[in-house]
Formats: sequence, C-alpha cells, structure tokens
Amino acid sequence: MSTTDREQGSQPSAAAAPAVKQGDFVQSAGGKGAPLPRAAKTRKRLTNPGASLIAIVLAVLWTLPTFGLVLSSIRPEVATKTTGWWTFFADPQVTVNNYNLVLYGGQNNFASYFINSIVITLPAVVIPITLALLAAYAFAWMEFPGRDWLFVAVFALQIVPIQVTLIPLLSDYVTWGLNGSFWPIWLSHSIFALPLAIFLLHNFMKDIPKSLIEAARVDGAGHVKIFFQVLMPLLTPAIAAFGVFQFLWVWNDLLVALTFGAPDTYPLTERLASLVGSRGTEWHVLTAGAVISIIVPLIVFLSLQRFFVRGLLAGSVKG
Repeated sequence: MSTTDREQGSQPSAAAAPAVKQGDFVQSAGGKGAPLPRAAKTRKRLTNPGASLIAIVLAVLWTLPTFGLVLSSIRPEVATKTTGWWTFFADPQVTVNNYNLVLYGGQNNFASYFINSIVITLPAVVIPITLALLAAYAFAWMEFPGRDWLFVAVFALQIVPIQVTLIPLLSDYVTWGLNGSFWPIWLSHSIFALPLAIFLLHNFMKDIPKSLIEAARVDGAGHVKIFFQVLMPLLTPAIAAFGVFQFLWVWNDLLVALTFGAPDTYPLTERLASLVGSRGTEWHVLTAGAVISIIVPLIVFLSLQRFFVRGLLAGSVKG
C-alpha cells in the first residue's frame, strides 16, 4: 500500500461525519467554523419570528382579562351592569366614584383592610426569610451530626397539607392566648414557608465556591463575619426570588386569615370575598376592589423582577 493510500485511509470519511446545520457554526478568526455555544443556540431559537409571535399571543391572552377588569372599574355603574367592558371604546365614560365607594364607603371601608394586608404581609415575609437564612447557612457550611438527615426531614415537611395543621395550630394559639391578634397569622405563614425557604436558600449557598469561604476563614473570619460580609451580598437574588413568592402568597391568602384572624385583623382578600358573596350584582364595586388588591403585588413584582429572574436561574447553569 502506498503512502498516499495510507493517508487517505486514515482520514475520516465525509459520509460518516454527522450532519450539522449551517446555522450551528460561527466563523472563527482562522476562517473555520466553530460550534455555537448552547446559550447562543437557545437564544437563536427563542428570537425567531415564530417564537416571538407565540409570546405576543400569550401575553395578549394573559393581559386581556386584567385590562377588562381595569376598564370596568372606571366605568359608571349603569354601563358596567348593562354592557360589556369592550363597549367602552364606542362610548367612553370614565368615573372614579367606584374607587371612592370602595375606599371610603361606610359598608366597604377598604382602606382599613388594605392596611391590615400590609401589616400581615411584611412580617410574614421577613420572619421566614430571616430564620431560613440562618438554617440554610448551618445546613450548607456547618458540620454537625445528622445534618443531611435533618435537612431531608425539613424538606419533607413540604408534603404536609396546610389544611391538616389548621385545627391543631388554632388549638395551640387559643391555649397560648394569641388568638384574635396578628401573631397567629404571622407565625402560621412563617411555619408554612420555612421548608421551601430553607431548601431554596440552601441550594443557592451550596453553589457558592467553597474556596471563597475557605479564603475568608484563612483571613480569620468566623461564621458571623462570613455570613454577613461574604454570603449576604451574594444572596440578594435568592432572597428577592423567595421574597416575591412569599409576598404574593401571603397577600392573596384567605384561608389562613379567616382561620386564625379576627374581624379587626382581616385582610383585603376577606373583604373582597364578602363583596363576591353579598354584592354579586354590584360589579362596579367588585371590579374596583379587585384592582386595588392587585396594585401592591404588581408593584412589588415589577420592582424586584430583575432579582427574581436571577434568583430563579441561579445555579441552573454551570460554566
């Protein structure tokens, strides 16, 4: 066999090479095609006209009911009861009387319920995040007997239905003399949120390079200094992601507030539910109340959206 034949035999056959689409390569400096990174391929697929069209259709379908709700809330009572919200464009009539009736009406008085919702939500978000941060740090960076088994047990508490715990917790709150105040609601929301909060924050902390923690220890930092000065600045996306989840959950909650609360501590959702039951025909009042109830969650979500997305994607992509 000649040298030329041996050289040709050692080269891979063109027919045996896998077929690769032209769009999967980029031109390198030497003129040869290099494979596109996975992120670039995904971005290319998601930015094509078909994907953009689907995204626009989904966005319109998702936003349309809320848009109709807002329009109905600013229409006069007669127009809201007799015609659909889409007739607003043919005969535009705008009024703020619905909001005045909801906020300052003698029977509605949404203002006090709105304040109750804020008083309930803020501590119910801060308390579980604070406790979960400490527990997640212990599970992630402290060695103690039974650590892994205890973490699995904490995570397994998520499978316990909330409804199963309501009666036992209510009995305990009555025994301790806490019923009728905000404390049962704060404690209950914190208890229900802790397993998921510890799980999410623990996984985020485990993605932080161990060399960073070891370097801080070499410099003489203890657990307190490592937690507050090294880890806390890196945990902002994870804290914001869970904070948004918890805020929306507590703000929209009705079951826990009705079970452990009292008329003086009822949130906005309780008043909105009563409007549905007792004022089912007064749609102008109901729509205005619904719009008021979604303003604060919308502001919170939009203001923390950047951190929310970073927190969800944290640790999902390596390298």
